Amino acid sequence: MSILLTIIITALAAGLYELSKVGRRPKGYPPGPPTLPLIGNLHQMPKKRAHVQFSKWAEEYGPIYSLMLGTQCMIILSSDRVIKDLLDKRGNIYSSRPEMYLGQVVSNYQRLVLMEYGPTWRMIRTIIHAILNVKAAASYVPYQDLENKQMLSDLLKEPDKFIHHIRRYSNSFTTQMVFGFRVTSIDDPKLVQLYEGFEKFCEVSGTTIGALLDLFPVLRRLPDALLPIRKYAKRLHKEERELYVGHWMDVKRAIKGGSAKPCFCVDLARAQSKENISDDLAGYVSGTLLEAGSDTTAATLIGFVQAMILFPEVQENARKELDRVCGDRMPTMEDEPNLPYIRGCVKESLRWMPPVDVPHAAIKDDEYMGFKIPKGTMILSNVRGIHFSPTRYPNPHTFSPSRYLSDSRTAAESANLSDPSQRDHFAFGAGRRICQGMHIAERSLFLSISRMLWAFTFLPKKDKNGVEVLPDPEDLTEGILIQPRPFLADIRVRGKEYEKEIMEAWDGARRGLLDGKGQWKSVP
Repeated sequence: MSILLTIIITALAAGLYELSKVGRRPKGYPPGPPTLPLIGNLHQMPKKRAHVQFSKWAEEYGPIYSLMLGTQCMIILSSDRVIKDLLDKRGNIYSSRPEMYLGQVVSNYQRLVLMEYGPTWRMIRTIIHAILNVKAAASYVPYQDLENKQMLSDLLKEPDKFIHHIRRYSNSFTTQMVFGFRVTSIDDPKLVQLYEGFEKFCEVSGTTIGALLDLFPVLRRLPDALLPIRKYAKRLHKEERELYVGHWMDVKRAIKGGSAKPCFCVDLARAQSKENISDDLAGYVSGTLLEAGSDTTAATLIGFVQAMILFPEVQENARKELDRVCGDRMPTMEDEPNLPYIRGCVKESLRWMPPVDVPHAAIKDDEYMGFKIPKGTMILSNVRGIHFSPTRYPNPHTFSPSRYLSDSRTAAESANLSDPSQRDHFAFGAGRRICQGMHIAERSLFLSISRMLWAFTFLPKKDKNGVEVLPDPEDLTEGILIQPRPFLADIRVRGKEYEKEIMEAWDGARRGLLDGKGQWKSVP
């Protein structure tokens, strides 16, 4: 009996000792704010505007510091040099993702943005490179040009629905690139489902309960009856799978019937048998490409509209350049070298409203600046904090394209600079997880921003008393996708000649290039 008692007491003592270490910052880890037993720094995690608190901690603890969140360690990178040293130069170590359990339940572990680094991720990345590389990007300009002309026409007719028109633009361009078809209406049910579904995915992934399930995995053993959010996540997966795999199977049927148009899914179908890709995974690969191309570009453009309302002087400066270079004709991609201020608007929009913030994870133990970084550690770049650092960007809360007037580099060229202090921004990420579609996104943004500024004036709405209602630039969504919450804008065409040019351009494109269903007669 005494031996049994001794064993029980020893086991309890060992268990209590291990439990006592939960929440503590182990010796040798990067510094950080003081912790509490079990929860660590969990009680200090900001629920909104996290970048503000993260930047304050960086001032106190340095450009790399740690937060203990229950059983998980999170390391925050708060300088361009640290991001360069770790995510870029040691990409073989910092290219994975933390599990993000509820997000994975929604995605069935097949969403590319959340996928762990490994053979499957590398294989998919290679396939995607074929349609997103810098040479391929130029071939999509006819798609972007067409969709942009419809967006301008839609803004003329229904300016108050500008958010919907911007979303249709980015979504339709991406559906052509990925699946081979256009989305012609803001009321298209699959377009609505995509945006609403992704917003729900972001909400579920970013909930407090979701964080607790990541930090205390034992809670995942609870049944769905006691964990209703997981039941909800499973329902979201069912709806999401129906959309993504449905799109994929439609293309497969079109390929078999000989009616498929050139698109990413045609290449994916060729790779399917060779790489043993299931229809579910193929659906998620193509579907999350659609998701990424639709949401991020739209979020940046919506942020741009907000900035124009808040900084009318930028509109004036941009139009002087546009009028000098383009006159009364619509800008094209060929004008890009001669429009440095508009290029600056593109870069500043990405600095002002970086749309995505997804953490990395360490694949193995590492050491940096004398600090231990253990395998599995969550690594978060405080991108928004860096973008609003007054030492890196003077007057960071001012939307100022002029800060980029002497920078003619593309985002990809800038990301490859050896001196990270010269990089334009970090909106496309870093390391092996950097956005492969950045070449395409920059073109979409340039065409949209140049043409919207050429054609329209952006003003604040007025209330019933005639008082201007300005949007709040800090009223943003939280989670994986960061964008302004819906706001009002008074968008007016600059004059009859611009209205005529827009309508003639869209009517000519529609009649000459599209069939009766609004699809391409012949793919360019």
